[in-house]
Amino acid sequence: MRTTLLLAAIALAAPAYAAAPIAGRWVTVEGDSVVTVGPCGAGAAGAKLCGRITTFLKRPPTPNPVDTNNPDPALRGRPILGMAVLSGFTDAGKDWRGRIYDPRSGKSYKSILRRNGDGTLKVQGCVAFLCRTQLWRPAR
Repeated sequence: MRTTLLLAAIALAAPAYAAAPIAGRWVTVEGDSVVTVGPCGAGAAGAKLCGRITTFLKRPPTPNPVDTNNPDPALRGRPILGMAVLSGFTDAGKDWRGRIYDPRSGKSYKSILRRNGDGTLKVQGCVAFLCRTQLWRPAR
């Protein structure tokens, strides 16, 4: 009983850690688009963050590109501009965890986001324990 009370007191006294904020505008590693990260949904309050492609920095191969590689035929006509590529990110203490969608492949992955000390955003897409890492830089 004493051990349980002691462990509970230590847990309550321990500082709560929060991941560094990631909201803002980010240039993807390819340098071809800007992803804007903020609360999910219109006027949504809460802990979940999402990211949408808000600007093309390089001219796409076709005007108004659509999500042609999506495995769901019903979604293949949706425009890439404005598409949510980051969804459901929650603060996991030292990083943010959610899902990332790659319109080039049409695949979604578990994802981990972390703000680096140099101001970049470390973006990881993971399958099982294997992760691919990119660094996104702040948009100006």
